[in-house]
Amino acid sequence: MPDLALNVVLIAVFVVLIFFMFRNSRKNKQRQEELQSTIVPGAEVMTNFGLFGTLVSIDEVSNEAELQVADGVIVRVHRQTIAKVVTRDEAAEGEPRSVEEAMAIANREYEEAQAKATADTEPEFGERVEPTETTETKKPVRRASKKDAE
Repeated sequence: MPDLALNVVLIAVFVVLIFFMFRNSRKNKQRQEELQSTIVPGAEVMTNFGLFGTLVSIDEVSNEAELQVADGVIVRVHRQTIAKVVTRDEAAEGEPRSVEEAMAIANREYEEAQAKATADTEPEFGERVEPTETTETKKPVRRASKKDAE
């Protein structure tokens, strides 16, 4: 009897795995069809290896695509290396558009926070401070040496 239960559980797990494999395959196929419908000459695209360019032409027979990456520079790539069509959506106000811009914003905020925090604190090393009446200068205490003890 325990063998029957174990076999039923194994078959159920196997059926669930097959179901998810077919489901994932169907989703990938649909996503690929959507990508192929948006890939038209003149579209801004990105390849799998991070090359951005404007699609000039697609050759269905040889599975090649031509991308213009700069003025007068055309690169031939395999059609399946085109990963996605890049759209220039306007970013929300205040959001950075690049990593460099995000770093500049973060550095500026950090410096502002540091300036606020150090405004009323102790002076930095080497910074001169005018003595006040409450500040007493203490002379260092001289320790007794062996000669003084004799």
